[in-house]
Order: sequence, then structure tokens, then C-alpha cells
Amino acid sequence: QVQLVESGGGLVQPGGSLRLSCAASGFTFGSYWMYWVRQAPGKGLEWVSAIDERSAYTYYAASVKGRFTISRDNAKNTVYLQMNSLKPEDTAVYYCNGESVAGTQKYNYWGQGTQVTVSS
Repeated sequence: QVQLVESGGGLVQPGGSLRLSCAASGFTFGSYWMYWVRQAPGKGLEWVSAIDERSAYTYYAASVKGRFTISRDNAKNTVYLQMNSLKPEDTAVYYCNGESVAGTQKYNYWGQGTQVTVSS
């Protein structure tokens, strides 16, 4: 069955770094745009970053641009989010999301999330 499994979250001090991973299975990973989306405590979902199927294009929210880097390894069916210079406001549950459109059919999958806490 389809699975997206995030890992790499944890507690980190302000200014620190974390690398999130999202391992995909059960679908053709290389045909999907992949996204990272986060949800801070008491807030709605916030889109963080996106990468196209072949890593030709990457996009970032203004709040993370210059600090976060999205990448993917299609051979390993994995997408990554390198997070540097972390701030307390980056504290959130981070989800990976995959989406593909084939004709009129849209496919969209979500992981279960991984907690990132930035605190001293």
C-alpha cells in the first residue's frame, strides 16, 4: 500500500540544523511532485517547500528561503529537507506530501508527520 514515512525530527537549539527524510513506497515516486508542509501548534497547515519530479525546480516559502533545502533521490524513493539556522518559529509537525496529475485524475498522499521542536 502507499506509504510516506517521515523521520529525522527532534529537539534542537536555535541556530541548529536537522535533516528530515521521507521514504515513499507503493507508488511511482519519480512521477510525483513532492512537498514539505508544516503545522505549528494551534495553527493551520503551512506549505514549506516543493520539488518537481526530476529535481529541476525547487520552491520555498519566504519564511524558510535561504535556510532550508529540499532534495530528492529517486533511486531511493526518498525526499529530504535540510533545515539550517533553525528558529523557534520553525517548531511544528512536518509532513511530506506527494502529488501527481494524470489527465483528470489527481493523486495525493501524506505522511504521518515528524515533530520538530526548536528551543533552548
